[in-house]
Amino acid sequence: MYVAVKGGEAAILHSLRLLAEQRRGDPATPELSVQQIREQLKLAVDRVMTEGSVYDPELAALAIKQASGDLVEAIFLLRAYRATLPRLGTSVPLDTARMQLDRRISATFKDLPGGQVLGPTYDYTQRLLDFTLLASGGGATGQAAPAAAPADTPAVTPRVVDLLNHESLIETRPVPPGDPAPVDLTREPLRFPADRATRLQNLARGDEGFLLAMAYSTQRGYSHSHPFVGEIRFGSVALEIEPEELGFAISIGDMEITECEMVNQFAGSKTEPPQFTRGYGLAFGHSERKAMAMSLVDRALRADELGEAVESPAQMQEFVLSHSDSLEASGFVQHLKLPHYVDFQSELELVRRMRSASARGDDE
Repeated sequence: MYVAVKGGEAAILHSLRLLAEQRRGDPATPELSVQQIREQLKLAVDRVMTEGSVYDPELAALAIKQASGDLVEAIFLLRAYRATLPRLGTSVPLDTARMQLDRRISATFKDLPGGQVLGPTYDYTQRLLDFTLLASGGGATGQAAPAAAPADTPAVTPRVVDLLNHESLIETRPVPPGDPAPVDLTREPLRFPADRATRLQNLARGDEGFLLAMAYSTQRGYSHSHPFVGEIRFGSVALEIEPEELGFAISIGDMEITECEMVNQFAGSKTEPPQFTRGYGLAFGHSERKAMAMSLVDRALRADELGEAVESPAQMQEFVLSHSDSLEASGFVQHLKLPHYVDFQSELELVRRMRSASARGDDE
């Protein structure tokens, strides 16, 4: 990651002062608090937590305020802070089947065990500006009471893909014996070829806009199959650790996550029959667009292991994984603002000599 270089100290101090004034805005306007950002800009907070790799809504809201709403800069701030934190332990895998659901939909089956739960979503809103939000009171609030969960809702909500599993129509990927612990991308460099666990880590931290474009490319310009949303879940899930001195797992709190399982067609190969395959996405908080894009790109990156031809950018590991990080991309682009006087002068002199030589050739 490219970082700012030191220039004239007085000029830098003035720049920082102007930045603080810009962030504050008109002093006559009440200052936006971190708590307000946390509670009222939830989707922005969730994105910063996901790509910043820290589940802490308060810190994410603080980063957003400090960055004046620039989410990539906020992600940078949160990751930098994360690098200073000690690692106290490793959690056990999340059991998302036991998620306390706020939203659960499927585009593949209408009637689901446990039912469809629309929950909070913009999917059914009219994309019209709500000018009541300009009112001093903040506009009208939703009047509908939250729907109570059915009395017979099971503690474990079965997955949609389980319906396909009953007919052996979708791939199963059991954990093999002796499966090694995944590489920690926050501590180890990315190496190719990357296994799926490493790819999923990279995609979870990847820029949402980049993943969205890659996911879009798998359906339009480089379309190979028509995906179906098997299931999207949003809700709270228990985070557990298993201390060595106890020998059993204990819950240390709940966290909100969004999980997406995408169902894709697969024509089969020499070793596998025709069946459906899966793409997987998971993100902190309410991040459906990110989770969906992640699941589509995850499936595209599995082309090689499924015996499919690797033809499109979204199927190429090195292209996707090396360019998905917003901090790397932003840093490399923005480093062009730094002084390049010597480099440019050398190229300027080269162009002058080439033009001079070209002109002499024309005269001859």
